[in-house]
Amino acid sequence: MGNEAHDFLPDGQDSGPQPGPSWANPRWPLVGGESEDDLTQALDPTAMKLAVKAAATKTGKQMDEKAVEQAADDSIRAMMLVRTYRVRGHLAANLDPLGLSSHELPADLTPEFHGFSGAALDRPVYVGGTLGLEWTTIGELVAILRKNYCGKVGFEYMHIADVEERRFIQDRIEGIDKVITFTPEGKRAILAAVIRGEQYEDFLGKKYVGTKRFGLDGGESMIPALEAVIKYGGQMGVREIIYGMAHRGRLNVLANVMAKPYRVIFHEFSGGSANPEDVGGSGDVKYHLGTSTDREFDGIKVHMSLVPNPSHLEAVDPVVLGKTRAQQAIRDDLKKHEQVLPVLIHGDAAFAGQGIVWECFGFSGVRGYNTGGCIHFVINNQIGFTTSPKFARSSPYPSDVAKGVQAPILHVNGDDPEAVTFACKMAIEYRQTFGRDIVIDMWCYRRFGHNEGDEPSFTQPLMYDRIRQHPKVSVLYSDRLLNEGMIEKGDPDAMREEFRAHLDEQFDGAADYKPNAADWFGGRWAGLNKPADSEEARRNVDTAISRKLFDSLGRTLTTVPDDLTIHKTLGRVLDAKRKMFDTGEGFDWATAEALAYGSLVTEGYGVRLSGQDSGRGTFSQRHAVWIDQKTEDKYIPLCQLPHGKFEVYDSPLSEYGVLGFEYGFAMADPKSLVLWEAQFGDFANGAQIIIDQFIASGEAKWLRANGLVMLLPHGYEGQGPEHSSARLERFLQLCANDNIQVCNITVPANYFHVLRRQMLRPFRKPLIIVTPKSLLRHPMAKSTVEEFTGESHFKRIMSDTAEIADTKVKRLVLCSGKVAYDLIEKRDEEGLEDVSIVRLEQLYPFPGEPLVIRLKRMKNLETVVWCQEEPKNNGAWFFVESKIEEALNEAGHTGMRPCYAGREVAASPATGLAKRHVEQQRSLVQVALGLADGGADARAKLKASARKKPA
Repeated sequence: MGNEAHDFLPDGQDSGPQPGPSWANPRWPLVGGESEDDLTQALDPTAMKLAVKAAATKTGKQMDEKAVEQAADDSIRAMMLVRTYRVRGHLAANLDPLGLSSHELPADLTPEFHGFSGAALDRPVYVGGTLGLEWTTIGELVAILRKNYCGKVGFEYMHIADVEERRFIQDRIEGIDKVITFTPEGKRAILAAVIRGEQYEDFLGKKYVGTKRFGLDGGESMIPALEAVIKYGGQMGVREIIYGMAHRGRLNVLANVMAKPYRVIFHEFSGGSANPEDVGGSGDVKYHLGTSTDREFDGIKVHMSLVPNPSHLEAVDPVVLGKTRAQQAIRDDLKKHEQVLPVLIHGDAAFAGQGIVWECFGFSGVRGYNTGGCIHFVINNQIGFTTSPKFARSSPYPSDVAKGVQAPILHVNGDDPEAVTFACKMAIEYRQTFGRDIVIDMWCYRRFGHNEGDEPSFTQPLMYDRIRQHPKVSVLYSDRLLNEGMIEKGDPDAMREEFRAHLDEQFDGAADYKPNAADWFGGRWAGLNKPADSEEARRNVDTAISRKLFDSLGRTLTTVPDDLTIHKTLGRVLDAKRKMFDTGEGFDWATAEALAYGSLVTEGYGVRLSGQDSGRGTFSQRHAVWIDQKTEDKYIPLCQLPHGKFEVYDSPLSEYGVLGFEYGFAMADPKSLVLWEAQFGDFANGAQIIIDQFIASGEAKWLRANGLVMLLPHGYEGQGPEHSSARLERFLQLCANDNIQVCNITVPANYFHVLRRQMLRPFRKPLIIVTPKSLLRHPMAKSTVEEFTGESHFKRIMSDTAEIADTKVKRLVLCSGKVAYDLIEKRDEEGLEDVSIVRLEQLYPFPGEPLVIRLKRMKNLETVVWCQEEPKNNGAWFFVESKIEEALNEAGHTGMRPCYAGREVAASPATGLAKRHVEQQRSLVQVALGLADGGADARAKLKASARKKPA
């Protein structure tokens, strides 16, 4: 079952309806050669007269000057009529299966509007090869145009600037002989696919009464159409298709397009898991799950995967595009983009309403994000939950957003499976030819409510009265094929009975179905695994590099090609960098980062860094890309390294879309370090859906690991509320079950090690790094060569910079991030010899065991303080408080509790007044260190808060 819909070829050929005259043939034999468009010269009166005379002479027709002028005028007006149909004919197309939307002929599509009436309708008109005609009448011309442009498919393509793309479409749809025609075998295959789609939904509805399935009922023509994409895509070089879609029709696509075994889906409906119980994870509802499979048409095998998605409509779109880009890179398909195809299936309301759709269209022509075109299939139910289109959008069609990237749009009546299949075939041909996005807008209906337990007549009584009376797609199509003599009267019922028997057999087998082992770590993921139980194996791995590699990378990072003119300030930066490598000291954040990237590339890994200003760095710190000051040519030092591949992209001004794209890329390629950098950390909240639904919970819900790194600049430097906080507290609130890693690092070398650790461990987890701003150049935030080549791993806890014996420590100040250096400077200035300042470089997974070891050595400890720059209701305080207390109890300091030192609670992340910021910072440092002037009753408050818990 499932592979029989293999013959969708139109009659007698393999590339669509029979073409008319080639566009290579001259339309207007005029002086100056052929125009790029058949209307450009046609609308020139002088040129038209010459063309008419030449055509008349060729046919032996005698015309005086007055007749020539009349004929030329007729031709110009006829060509304007043709152009109007090309631009606006879709408005009169028969698209709505329910007949609720008007498709009356607009006035400008009538011959009268263009000055033709009465006898003029039958007067010969010269059109010079347009529609495959030399001479015609207006009556004949309009009849052809109505058939070409106002049938079951409406074409919007005249907004496309490229002439060849417009010609491609016109060649396939214009002309007297252009009809959608399939072979008898193809028609029966289409019918079989529609019946499978309908019967499957009907079967689920009867077996699982009241269970949500978000059925495809009313849109079943999508099933043969998507199979056409597989078949024709395979013929045109596609070897992999990556799908993304929301819940409407997802179970049908899983079964009847992706060939997920029916018994597996029935097993899940009955409450069973799709994976063995010992795999773990929370699981997800069945209409969010994905799958992967291979299907074969005509001996060509195509691998397909459906990406898991949340209920957040369209959120999966950028993930699919990112995964596609990664697969194209893996297949060495980034130049032609022929082998890996993204297909996104949308709902009409979401397509028009969700901004992420436009963000994804915006990627289509951008370096580093282009996937060679995506096929967008809109299941246009003409309703969004309970909202009618007229209240949900301000444009005629849900697909109008696609015009922004000049994507062609094929509107098609979902009650005509042949038309929908033809549209998909044309879409794959267009995409493979031009490498650009294309949209199929299938007008259909939703036979039931938003879900099968919903009552749609509460809000759309007239629509649902019409739907209740409307025949199913298979009934309409069966009657049509009977009238054409393509099938016998009993064939549709026989098809239904045969497929129903197969479903019954699969249903019976579901009870005994035993899932196979989960497939997290197949293919590109082979060799990786879930984290080991051993704490040492999970947390630490040797990440140091050899001195030889270190020195080699130094030369790469500081050598300027002779033919490159760099900016004078960059020259000074490179001079400072050379001094670092010469002395082995003073390595800053940006250099440590470049060493991490370069070492991974040299070891054969890929590195992909993207963000709105990632080439230079938001704070002019990175300079990964050097721009020639005379030519603007780009030179990327890390691209000169052997073995692996380094990529850095200044992304579109998007957070939601770009973060989803990079998550998808990391999903497909665990052998590349994939990093997304926010311009400022707080901008990440524009991508909160990706963070919540994919990064934090994707592994638990869908058993899909991911090693994406997020770089979020953070730190209180008095820049105001918008650019201070990366909202660390939000990430920490999402932490559970070792799902993600959260770090706030203060030492360049430690940053180097954590980046290398991300790739060198045998598992992948998302990594959120709160990166610095002022620390990028802070004189105390420096590292030495030995910290890269001698110290072997990332330090989750950083010791005090001062050598204070543990037994002397009475006050321990725990902190994370930039505030550590403020504390150290003030402590040393005051000469406090019993105060130790320890940094937690990794906040989650919480480094409890090394902290306990340290606390056990502090026998005379009296007070433990957590100090942070963020307001009390932000930052890490509420996350670390209980964990520090647990560590204290385990270390023998029973009953001791950590105290808080930081800003008071606040609705805004930071003050916008520089003077107030300085005072707040001074005060919180004083309070943390227990100094007398740390504010009213500061020491008393700290001492009271450190008392033992009451019994």
